[in-house]
Amino acid sequence: MLERVLSFLKELPSSGAAGSAREDDPRIAAAALLYHVMDADGLRQDVEWDRMKALLGDEYDIDGDELDRLVKAGQNADAEAVDLYAFTSVLKRHLDEQQRIHFIRMMWDVVYADGEVHELEDNTLWRVAELIGVTSRDRIAQRKEAARDVPAAKGTPTEE
Repeated sequence: MLERVLSFLKELPSSGAAGSAREDDPRIAAAALLYHVMDADGLRQDVEWDRMKALLGDEYDIDGDELDRLVKAGQNADAEAVDLYAFTSVLKRHLDEQQRIHFIRMMWDVVYADGEVHELEDNTLWRVAELIGVTSRDRIAQRKEAARDVPAAKGTPTEE
């Protein structure tokens, strides 16, 4: 299965959002993980999809066809993956500590986009944070910051 993901990533066009389309492209890894957390509860809502695309567009300063290619590459990579390690290992290699914490915040922003945190989304965030070396303290701090932007959200933490 991992070989199919790597093969897919190598076959991506060399222009546009995928850039050099290497198997270790952190943009594709980020897109795959954001897609994965969005889909974790089994309900892909337009507000989550729109938030994911906006975050990726802002983060990588892309839009239009470039953004669509990146989102599609992330979606396809996630569909082919057997676990999260292929993506988290790429982010851990390419991002420094503050960038990894920022990525966790991006994931919480996608989770809170629909105003509700599902236990599977929460668990996915916990696993990703552990795999990329973000402490529980930083993960929870990012969750609380994201929750403050959605005060009526269900599953908003008070104290953890």
